[in-house]
Amino acid sequence: MPRGKAVTHADLAPRRGRTQLGSKTGAALVVLTILCGLFSFILCLVAEATRSQVTWQSNPNSSEDGGAGNYECVYSGSGKMPLLAAGSAFLILAMAIVVEHTYLLVAVSKLPPSSPAFAARTLSWHAAFFFVSTWISFAVGEILLLIGLSVESGHLRNWAKPRPSCLIIREGLFCAAGVFALATVFLAAGLYLTVLRAEKAFREQEIARQEMLEASVLYASPPRSPPPRITAVDREAPMSGGAHQGQQDPTLGFHSVFSKFSNVV
Repeated sequence: MPRGKAVTHADLAPRRGRTQLGSKTGAALVVLTILCGLFSFILCLVAEATRSQVTWQSNPNSSEDGGAGNYECVYSGSGKMPLLAAGSAFLILAMAIVVEHTYLLVAVSKLPPSSPAFAARTLSWHAAFFFVSTWISFAVGEILLLIGLSVESGHLRNWAKPRPSCLIIREGLFCAAGVFALATVFLAAGLYLTVLRAEKAFREQEIARQEMLEASVLYASPPRSPPPRITAVDREAPMSGGAHQGQQDPTLGFHSVFSKFSNVV
């Protein structure tokens, strides 16, 4: 017959749901968000390395008096590669931040109203700092990527044709966007850890309050009467000391009467 598995305290403890803080889903989501930020950073570096550049050349059809149209600019590429890399980084970062913050909102909404996530000043300030910093960094990074996308998409066609003016982005714009993407995901991870810390503090506070309530109920209850004590008499069945207190043993009376009768005889 197969032996059964022993039940431990961990088996009896309530398990966290998928939408609760501290669950495996939350930890995996934070790790995935950081990986998405790293991938966005790499894509930004690719966009920076392949961004379009401008080459100036003289215009043979210009007048000999030296006007403003003596030189024309030519793009070094069509801009498809930096456009694709920057667009992918934009979408990946946006999806990662939106999904993580949606998960946090759902998880925090299930906490009790008296949770330290809303009541404790220190944790509230930390959470507010991470929340505001995350969205500011996210907004700046996305705006930089949008600027790069708009510039690179302006010369997809006829990019090799000389033009009197060419619009290009400054060097380091995509790198700055990648740095803001990294800062965004790490700040989002800090926000998750802060909220998780607040929930843990709330659970400990609830356990301590429950123990105090149980202790107060125990000491506030009236003292109980002592239980009846069972005593045993020689050659007799045990009898309760509280029930037969003050009663004489009938065998003792019988022996005294018999002794008196024998003396008379």
